[in-house]
Amino acid sequence: MSVFGSYWNAFKAIKKSYLLYGGILLGFIVWMLFLDTHSWNIHAELNDEIEALELEQEALTKIIKDDKYAIEQLQNEDSLEHFARERYGHKKKNETIFIIDLSDTLSNK
Repeated sequence: MSVFGSYWNAFKAIKKSYLLYGGILLGFIVWMLFLDTHSWNIHAELNDEIEALELEQEALTKIIKDDKYAIEQLQNEDSLEHFARERYGHKKKNETIFIIDLSDTLSNK
């Protein structure tokens, strides 16, 4: 019986150490996933923010490219005159401009 009892005591000691280390490991995992400043939740939020900023960067890059193209086109005097007439209603002397606004027309019902 004493041999069996000594094995049982050894098993209890090993079981206690495994429970202790397992509890510490479980506590560490919970801490790192949810409670730490570098937690999984914060990383997910930061990744979402990075994706939103990358989309904004792409949109702004496209706007910059369009603006550079417009500036390049406006270097020519004829294009500049055309742009001023369309956008700002500029006209030459002794010239009459008629602006047709299609939003005021009657719609077919």
